[in-house]
Amino acid sequence: MSLKRLFVFAFYSLIFINASLASEPSKKALYIEQYTSVAVEQMNLYGIPASITLAQGMLESGYGESALAKSSNNHFGIKCHADWTGEKTYANDDKPNECFRVYSTVNESYEDHSKFLVNNKRYASLFLLDPKDYKGWAEGLKAAGYATSPTYATLLISLIEESLLQQLDSRTSVLASSPVTVNLLFQAKIHENKVRYVTAEKGDTYYKISKRTGITLRQLHRYNEHFSKKDLLKEGEKVYLDPRRSRAKHKKTITLKSATTARALAQEEAVKLKPLLRRNHIASADDMLPKGTVVRLR
Repeated sequence: MSLKRLFVFAFYSLIFINASLASEPSKKALYIEQYTSVAVEQMNLYGIPASITLAQGMLESGYGESALAKSSNNHFGIKCHADWTGEKTYANDDKPNECFRVYSTVNESYEDHSKFLVNNKRYASLFLLDPKDYKGWAEGLKAAGYATSPTYATLLISLIEESLLQQLDSRTSVLASSPVTVNLLFQAKIHENKVRYVTAEKGDTYYKISKRTGITLRQLHRYNEHFSKKDLLKEGEKVYLDPRRSRAKHKKTITLKSATTARALAQEEAVKLKPLLRRNHIASADDMLPKGTVVRLR
């Protein structure tokens, strides 16, 4: 290429780049204006900082301009996974022809993004952060594998700080027509067996906890190995928000300090009931085990 042509090419390239940079803030501002309310509403319902939700939406959807966002209302790049029963579309990503979720509206995409984070235990530790710790959330999302880019956390933090989105994390929902119950996940603890749980309040049921956490009633029943006649919970009883483990991570055995059942012990130690019964050759989950019994947990 001649020097003259090289100069002309460079000149027009600079014009194109400057034009692109000039248009980007308007796309960003438009996106923020359009989706701030739904991000704040999701924050109040599920405990995810609005700044993080908006930054992820902007980054994953290219300010709503990506093909996936335009054709499928998918603003967070969420793939189908085994539990997805809705409409699907296919596109090249980390691998060729990967399956992505399709939504009828963008708001539905925002709602599903919240539930996706809440219901996946690899993101459980994020809900124990200070709700205004957007940097912790950004780093945590990257560490948990939400995206493969090594700069994912840095990009999210930059988007947040450039537009002062962190200020949204102190707001309350402007859309809710009735008061929004404070998300129970803020009160979640992590069992030493690395399973999230909450303790039941007086008069609590699985249904009430399901409504407060966004975790389905069916999931709560499965995680806590629900049996049909029980719904009303005892005050202080542990209710797990993730599947219990097949074995204990830290204890090999436990010596019972008082008589109890295998079912109650499994719930207390956050281990699954069937492996516990099989490991200890216990015939019935509800027979009393005497004080002093040594029970193998792994």
